[in-house]
Amino acid sequence: MAVNIRGKNYLKLLDYSSEEMRYLLDLAKNFKDMKRAGVPHKYLEGKNIVLLFEKTSTRTRCSFEVAGMDLGMGVTYLDPGSSQMGKKESIADTARVLGRMYDGIEYRGFSQELVEQLAKYAGVPVWNGLTDQFHPTQMLADLLTIEEKFGRLKGINFTYMGDARNNMGNSLMIACAKMGLNFTACAPKELFPEDSLVEEAKKLAAENGCTVRLTEDVEEGAKDADVIYTDIWVSMGEPDEVWETRIGLLKKYQVNANVMKLAKDTAIFMHCLPSFHDTNTTVGAQIAEKFGITEMEVTDEVFESKQSVVFDEAENRMHTIKAVVYATLK
Repeated sequence: MAVNIRGKNYLKLLDYSSEEMRYLLDLAKNFKDMKRAGVPHKYLEGKNIVLLFEKTSTRTRCSFEVAGMDLGMGVTYLDPGSSQMGKKESIADTARVLGRMYDGIEYRGFSQELVEQLAKYAGVPVWNGLTDQFHPTQMLADLLTIEEKFGRLKGINFTYMGDARNNMGNSLMIACAKMGLNFTACAPKELFPEDSLVEEAKKLAAENGCTVRLTEDVEEGAKDADVIYTDIWVSMGEPDEVWETRIGLLKKYQVNANVMKLAKDTAIFMHCLPSFHDTNTTVGAQIAEKFGITEMEVTDEVFESKQSVVFDEAENRMHTIKAVVYATLK
């Protein structure tokens, strides 16, 4: 049966079947081919979307803006100071106003509950550009990148190292379980995903012929991995005071040359970006001065290596977001 998700919200991967995710990945491939061949695809001319950003971004904002314009749509960007949402106007009222003016709404911010509330009242598709719990648009870009590098998703050994209970750890676990990748979270026990989400992921993995496991042991986690993935140790919006604790917990989970040697020779390194692999950022320089470390979740050697596919991932955000927007608005 043909997949049709017109009018559907894109809030978390738990709402999407493996078949629907496969459809979006194939659609993204087609859009990528058209983009690179210079083939116009203004299939949504006359429609308009609005981007609500409570957390700033480079890749998410640019991907939605370029995707929208490539599809022929008008795009409005609202930063935290440009709307009354949550301050002088309730989320429900904001959603009902914007839903009458726009054909789709993207939200990037803090609470998953907030994006769910927007979707409840908007009357048009709402897309989750990132919340504290999930990051579903990043997942499609990651899956597309893996498939481009290995020619498949099923049976790939995927290891995520770091804070496994953040939005990336949660989302990657579900994405792998849905699409048949063997997922390993390699993290200190304090930073394992919530038990309820792990159980849900294990049920999905059993249905799709793959596995989900959690380990504190770096050697066990990295051994025979096809993909080693990490993320920054402190997420946007968390207080500066957590840096010392997080560094103490996660320094042994840094992705370095020794970790990559434990993986397969053909393994790739992935990161959703931004990354603290040197001191060429304000935060990186501050952390180096305060804690004496010049590289955090990944070393510069690995980040800049031939195994690193981080900029392929970044580009694929645009193609996969375009697929989500088109499929839900066409």
